[in-house]
Amino acid sequence: MEIGNIKKIKDSKVIRFLLIFSIFILILFLVVVYYSETNSKVKKTKSLTIIEKIPVVHTAKLLMVGDALIHSSIYEDARQNDGSYNFRSMLELIKPIAFKYDLNYYNQETILGGEALGYSNYPRFNSPQEVGDAFIDAGFNLVSLATNHTMDKGEAGVINSVNYWNSKENVVHSGQWLSHEERNSPKVYQVNGISYAFLSYTTWTNGLETPFGKEYLNNVYSDSKAKADIDAVRDLVDVIIVAMHWGTEYYHGVSKQQTNIANYLSSLGVNLIIGSHPHVVEPVEYINDGKTFVIYSLGNFISDQVGIERLTGLMVEVTLKKVIDVDDSVTITIEEPKAELIYTKSYYSYNRNFKVYPYSQLDNTLLPNYMSYYDNFKNIVSSRYKDLVWGLTGE
Repeated sequence: MEIGNIKKIKDSKVIRFLLIFSIFILILFLVVVYYSETNSKVKKTKSLTIIEKIPVVHTAKLLMVGDALIHSSIYEDARQNDGSYNFRSMLELIKPIAFKYDLNYYNQETILGGEALGYSNYPRFNSPQEVGDAFIDAGFNLVSLATNHTMDKGEAGVINSVNYWNSKENVVHSGQWLSHEERNSPKVYQVNGISYAFLSYTTWTNGLETPFGKEYLNNVYSDSKAKADIDAVRDLVDVIIVAMHWGTEYYHGVSKQQTNIANYLSSLGVNLIIGSHPHVVEPVEYINDGKTFVIYSLGNFISDQVGIERLTGLMVEVTLKKVIDVDDSVTITIEEPKAELIYTKSYYSYNRNFKVYPYSQLDNTLLPNYMSYYDNFKNIVSSRYKDLVWGLTGE
């Protein structure tokens, strides 16, 4: 074989080796790049997963006021020239405050039984349904109806009341129903990503009992009834709110009955208890290691009762807080309670001009020596919870 041919063969082998080696290096480079890219994507995915798993927080602000105790002097003051009724001016100082909250609660003490049954005063009340219109206009959307005056106009009064409230959109009410089916059907409501149940009970009836078999007309409290109701909704909602018509009239303290019921309801998982009936303010406090916040009595919101203590009521705000943690566990708390006093001002003249004032808007002309009353009632309300903040977020 000639030397030239041998050299060509050697050169060909070298070229083939270099070509194969180059292909191997290229493949190796591509493999390294592929695994590098994959690893980077894994890191990015892990990073994104960590970001997505931070706790999720939902909150809702709730404002609560007391009894709408509509004496004849109040609805006569609201009567218009055409015979209709307009109570809106009486709430005009509260409306801009209430509109800053997600939920606004009040207790409709007197039955809104309709004109056909005749409007009436103490002791067997019946109030114009325009009262409800005024409260809705002012932003109130959570209404307690179970009271000692529910049966003042009998079954017909309750039917008219429930039909009125059922006709209102975006207003939650409890305490009066038209059937056992309606009463016993669990009701779940939503606000800002928080689900809640709202139940209303009364321990007082003024001796006016519901007809046998129609106990749904007025939700009279018993431990067994409350347990059944709460058991039916506990696993369906985040927050359970109970309105209790209880306690001793015109007494600023807390009765043994109130204490026992509050502790029992807390043991069942109730988060918030809103008290009414005494017509004067009573203390607030956390019970059961902070699991339940209790307002023993908000007092009157609007009335024509006699005495500064009965014309003074309480506004309380709380924050409903729901935290969904990274492990999907859920924590519910009632936080940041704040309070303000209100006063029903009127004049003893032909035009009474009833109006509800926050104490922060009073002066010595409207209520002489008002700051001494403020300090006295403030001390009563804060007596069991010294950390209560005075002054509302919405003011």
